[in-house]
Amino acid sequence: MIRLFAALAIPPEIGRPLQTRQAGIEGARWRSLEALHVTLRFYGEIRQDVARDLDAELMTITGRPFEIELAGAGSFADGDEINAVWAGVAENAELRRLAEACETAARRVGLKPEKRNYRPHVTLAYLRRPDPAEVAAWIQGNNLLRSPPITIDRFGLYSSHMGREGSHYRLEAEYPL
Repeated sequence: MIRLFAALAIPPEIGRPLQTRQAGIEGARWRSLEALHVTLRFYGEIRQDVARDLDAELMTITGRPFEIELAGAGSFADGDEINAVWAGVAENAELRRLAEACETAARRVGLKPEKRNYRPHVTLAYLRRPDPAEVAAWIQGNNLLRSPPITIDRFGLYSSHMGREGSHYRLEAEYPL
């Protein structure tokens, strides 16, 4: 079994300014520069043979390069249940098409459909029972976040491995657009 997801890597020139925003929430597990990405589709734990089939399906995805921009900040869940803070991604039709293509690839290899609505973002920190006031202050201080345009000319299939400090990601395959 291997834990996989399709994603867009955040280039270092965009990620470094994001890291300057990684402060102000006690106990936050801030993500490293190498871990910053925009998930297209989380596939979860799958067998190796399904992973090979998924790779073959992802290779068939076509498209042309496009640009995305990071915009805004927020969190997932409310109150004591807040579990992450993130930088948002401005609405983008090309990004949505790519995410839908990654979802279609999942269905073609027999994976269950994703039930959650797609909300593109870059997770900056995972949280465990944070002070909601600290999170609110962080969001207020970062809600005007904007990045320069980020050219997307490829996407990747990543594996996720749990370690003491959280998840570590490895690029397994890359697909040009």
